[in-house]
Amino acid sequence: MLNGKKQFYFLFLLVFQSVLAQNSFDTFLKPSDSLNLKRQNSVFITEAVLASGALLGLSQLWYADYPKSDFHFINDNSEWVQIDKLGHLYSSYHIGRFSAEALNWSGASQKNQLIYGASLGFVFLTAVEVMDGFSAEWGASMGDVIANASGTALYVSQELIWNEQRITPKFSFHTTEYANFRPDLLGKTIQENILKDYNGQTYWFSANLHSFSKKSKIPKWLNLALGYGGEGLIGENDNKNQLIFPIKPEKDRQFYLSLDLDLTKINTKSHFLKTVFSVLNSVKIPAPTLEYSPQRGFKFHTIYF
Repeated sequence: MLNGKKQFYFLFLLVFQSVLAQNSFDTFLKPSDSLNLKRQNSVFITEAVLASGALLGLSQLWYADYPKSDFHFINDNSEWVQIDKLGHLYSSYHIGRFSAEALNWSGASQKNQLIYGASLGFVFLTAVEVMDGFSAEWGASMGDVIANASGTALYVSQELIWNEQRITPKFSFHTTEYANFRPDLLGKTIQENILKDYNGQTYWFSANLHSFSKKSKIPKWLNLALGYGGEGLIGENDNKNQLIFPIKPEKDRQFYLSLDLDLTKINTKSHFLKTVFSVLNSVKIPAPTLEYSPQRGFKFHTIYF
């Protein structure tokens, strides 16, 4: 199942945090030292409005043109070489992270941040999965549900074990030729390509080196990132693919090793900048990268997006 609509709400949260940061005073962005009920209620109301609006928007813009069906499951775990599952993990993690940080701003306890904040990604994406289950075009995917739960678990477990996020899922993208052949499936514009073209998506697990060696002289902002991507992903409809490609492209997996930055570890007293860095820390910075694929072997990129 394409994960573009799952990221729809994630983009809503990015906009929400960016607008909040740009139009507020730095003192307003400072987290409360104790529970501020007015702030907490505003967080709950805002998230409820965004989630409801996103689900309503999806039902009208995404599902309305397709027939309904009885609720059913599908097994799509073999499609897209599992890049879509990493997209679910990524979305669930960051929706939960942003929600937990918003509750931290209100002065909520860590327990409530994890229960009512970090869980939002899983709850929202499960609701979307239910909508998939009632669509004749798609269907609910247990693989998606597991990926959603994994994203939430990654955030919560790190908070409980380390009281910080040492490993952060990140995203990067580059345009590919495949979208030109399947614009209906992989997107017609750059905005659609980012959400739909799995050939250009890379998902990363970016680990902060200093966090694992507190006494070392490693810069606090330096990360080492492991990435995963794929190529030759043009859909599962063989008949249609044969009309487009004389020879159907062979699916290939890519594994990456690269340097990265943890923007949240940059020392600043500005709560405005901290908010901006938190939002941007969901994206992998372009950097020198070593690639390995089973078909082509090793390849070095001076700068990889």
